[in-house]
Amino acid sequence: MDFNSNRQKEELYSQSISAGKRKYFFDVKETRGGDKFIVIAESRKIFDNNTGNFYFEKNKMFLYKEDFEKFQRGLTNAFNFIETGIIPEEPEQPENEHYGYHKEDGQNADENVIDGIDFNI
Repeated sequence: MDFNSNRQKEELYSQSISAGKRKYFFDVKETRGGDKFIVIAESRKIFDNNTGNFYFEKNKMFLYKEDFEKFQRGLTNAFNFIETGIIPEEPEQPENEHYGYHKEDGQNADENVIDGIDFNI
């Protein structure tokens, strides 16, 4: 089996949204273990003054099923703040849930994984 057919097999759903010079992609994928996750990607068209050509810069974020509720709550709070200017009241999170820090082992997790959201590109 070649790479492309394997890649197509793991992508279950895809939607793109054009927004000016940006394009957003929402892809639902599945791990080998059957767990579903979302890849949110932003692609921006940028002009390179040195070469005189356009190129695309792409950023990705991976959102895992166990974090959907927290992510949705945070996104809703941000939208509501933009609309109303009122800072939402959020319940306190335990210290070990902030920024990928695991209190039990006393070591920082991957700095690019925050609250289970993988910001690695």
